[in-house]
Amino acid sequence: MNKTATNVACPGCGCLCDDISLTFNEERIVAFEPACAMGERWFRNHSEATQPVAEIQGVETEYDIVLRKALALMEKADYPLIYGLSRSSSPGQRAAVALADRIGAVIDTTASMCHGPSIMALQEVGEVTCTLGEVRNRADLVIFWGCHPAVSHPRHADRYSVFAKGRFTPDGRDSRKIVMIGEAGKVAEWKLSPSGGDADLVIPIPHDGDFEIISQLRALLSGTQLSDVSEPVLQLMELMKSCRYGVVFFGLGLAGSRMWDDVQPSNTGHIHVAALLQLVAELNAVTRFTARRMRMQGDVSGADNVMLWQTGYPFAVDISRGYPRYNPGEFSANELLERRESDLCLIVGAETIQHFSKAARDHLQSIPTIVIDYPNAPLEFTPTTRFTTAVYGLHAAGTAYRMDNVPLPLRALQTSKYPTDEIVLSDLLAGFRGD
Repeated sequence: MNKTATNVACPGCGCLCDDISLTFNEERIVAFEPACAMGERWFRNHSEATQPVAEIQGVETEYDIVLRKALALMEKADYPLIYGLSRSSSPGQRAAVALADRIGAVIDTTASMCHGPSIMALQEVGEVTCTLGEVRNRADLVIFWGCHPAVSHPRHADRYSVFAKGRFTPDGRDSRKIVMIGEAGKVAEWKLSPSGGDADLVIPIPHDGDFEIISQLRALLSGTQLSDVSEPVLQLMELMKSCRYGVVFFGLGLAGSRMWDDVQPSNTGHIHVAALLQLVAELNAVTRFTARRMRMQGDVSGADNVMLWQTGYPFAVDISRGYPRYNPGEFSANELLERRESDLCLIVGAETIQHFSKAARDHLQSIPTIVIDYPNAPLEFTPTTRFTTAVYGLHAAGTAYRMDNVPLPLRALQTSKYPTDEIVLSDLLAGFRGD
């Protein structure tokens, strides 16, 4: 007998769409609506799982035995690292921070591999921002900068930013001008959604050439006459000044992340983002303009928020001295592993490990590892111990944060033999003896 759950929140990407209908037949998903290949793949992949609850070196082992093994590894560690948290929920994230505090670990989130430079930029210059609901209802100019929403966020254009009809955008796509800015040779082929759609204006720029374009726009906005500005940049400036409500969605291409199209990461990504945020702030002297990061993983925004509640800092936090210290680069997971400083790594959600540098991955595989992750989660190495956990939003209830920092409830839709990461982390916390 089929059973349908409606208004389900989908943690498949940062959009966290909460209008999903899932139909089950004896715990098996038989229908997913509305169509979204990424969301459907996420639910199906995690719902049809036969992976053991606990393993040692890839061999199924009783939970209590694996727990004791993990605790023994933690007792021996001098400088442990806890990494991940974006494929979790608020309860699991809070448990991870509590464990890091107890064992004196460094705790870092996947933000250090993606929008870490963006976070550093907004800490420096601030951010004029908005919710996705504001965009849907008000934005008549939408700019995508360094991101390809059709691939990274398949329903973003349909639900929020391009085709969606809102209170002051009653004609949807016809109520808006859409601009796409990205790396030359790629941006011309980008679409607005998986079903298609082209931008009104496309501006190709060279790799790492964002700062120059932003500087030109800021100069033009201030009234400075420039002789070497391209026609598309002039058109963009006119669109910016003449819109009623503009928004720029910026992604990993602007932030210079190593997760963006596998290009060499930029050391100037935070400078690019800071310049863009300053431009957005200056535009508010002319019209209403906002900026919004295109967050990738389902609850990476939630990880930021929980880290801020608990430590005062969003990522890359060292608690080894008994109090939190924040320094991206020094306490970021990739760099910590590159320098071979950590002697134990506890990974809560391993989806970004593949983007670590080779030196970081090599060291990771040379030290004891404890992996706590969802069923069928890919992993390129065999961890010392592994716990497979229930999926928030499918097997367990929780709270996740949309890319605009709006918290949404996640519901339990299936029964599961797996414990949540909150339970596993709490068991580790309760069993840790310390000195």
